[in-house]
Amino acid sequence: MDLLDSDACYRALQTRDARFDGRLFVAVTSTGIYCRPICPARTPKRENCRFFASAAASQEEGFRPCLRCRPETAPDLASWRGTSNTVSRALALIAEGALDGGEAGVDSLAERLGVGGRQLRRLFKQHLGATPVAVAQTRRVLFAKQLIQETRMPLAEVALASGFGSIRRFNETFQGLYQRPPGALRRKQAVETTASAVADAGVTLRLRYRPPYDWAAMLSYLSARAIQGVEQVSDTRYLRTASQDGAVGTVEVTHEPARNNLVVKIRFPRVQSLPAIVARVRRVFDVGADIEVIGEHLSKDPFLAPLVALRPGLRAPGAWDGFELAVRAILGQQVTVEAARKLAGKLVVLCGDAPMEGLPPGLSRAFPSPKRVVETDLGALGMPSARKASLKALAQAALADPLLFHPFGAVEEGIARLRSIRGVGEWTAQYIALRALRETDAFPASDVALLRSAATDAGERPSPEDLILRAEPWRPWRAYAAQHLWAADPGPRSRLQEVRHG
Repeated sequence: MDLLDSDACYRALQTRDARFDGRLFVAVTSTGIYCRPICPARTPKRENCRFFASAAASQEEGFRPCLRCRPETAPDLASWRGTSNTVSRALALIAEGALDGGEAGVDSLAERLGVGGRQLRRLFKQHLGATPVAVAQTRRVLFAKQLIQETRMPLAEVALASGFGSIRRFNETFQGLYQRPPGALRRKQAVETTASAVADAGVTLRLRYRPPYDWAAMLSYLSARAIQGVEQVSDTRYLRTASQDGAVGTVEVTHEPARNNLVVKIRFPRVQSLPAIVARVRRVFDVGADIEVIGEHLSKDPFLAPLVALRPGLRAPGAWDGFELAVRAILGQQVTVEAARKLAGKLVVLCGDAPMEGLPPGLSRAFPSPKRVVETDLGALGMPSARKASLKALAQAALADPLLFHPFGAVEEGIARLRSIRGVGEWTAQYIALRALRETDAFPASDVALLRSAATDAGERPSPEDLILRAEPWRPWRAYAAQHLWAADPGPRSRLQEVRHG
């Protein structure tokens, strides 16, 4: 298991070093409890401590979560350590429900990642100290505990939202793990409300991140690309519609910098969708990035070092939905970011449902599904016929393969799958991989702004091939290097993108 040596871990515990929060968990043999390294409880004796790389590993060894430091609120950093791309991508899929079916789903998950089931289990044991199923089960329990302590949802709704198959199983799990029923974990001042009241008022959760976090840069990036009617971005918040399985709701994200939290308010009619919605928020806002580790690696390059120092909290924004992002990428070929944003707004009106009532001001529609794009005449979009054909081809591919915008096999395989779609060239495929597939090493080297930012002092720009060679030392974080180069782009903010490959 990849972990710091025990002496270093114990020193981190003694000093309550916040830099290790989310990177290790401390299990105390004399109490049977595991904690975060920042736990305010009295420091246990060295001989009573065991150290684990994940909460799942701690629980698999029979330890129960601490009620004081609440491991469920630790920064979720395991998927961004960079030690195993396969494990990182598997964790992202697990967060979206890939193992809700239990052990039977491990082989299917492994196949999607291009490895064998035995190899995937071995990698999880090596890097996280737990099996894939144990990780999925721990996530489910800790998410349920967060809902119990941070919301007023009825316990039956909590069980449903966190993926438990029955109330009985939910109660048994909490009784066995916490030695008390779920209701006993609810804060005394929190009064349980009704399911309908929760749907109306929404559920508010806090997602912890490891600082620094450049919130202004994140909102600026999202604001420049916000689709009218679907998204709304102000100086302090991000708001959008969210659709899943035919249901539509809203998601609002604000920043709580004093506590290193993003505050997420979700209004959605189906509580079963909460884990998937939270996973999407984490993806869009890059909550799990261990930004210090990434910055330290990129700063080894003399060219990138001053850029990282200038924006130490810069994140790589993800995509809310893979199809939505891919559509926007095609719309943005050979036009400015602003022009692409307006085209996306037209597409939503053309292909989407009628404006919905009861949504916050500024929101009126959900982004259309692939089926709607396939069925709609795109003539009114006012763009070249070849690009309209590309949108149709993309929508047809998404209908044929619902997992098209999920990690699949090696990174190169995912890029190749995307490039097989008409109108998706190397830039578009790399951009989709960076933002939708969350490939931390994706790098759209032909991007004009990247080439402009990488120019010499004399103004000489490298070729895409030269930039790829230049970026080799930046692996496995080239996506973050790209974000720093984009932020440093000396040219116009609205940049031209690649020429479409047929």
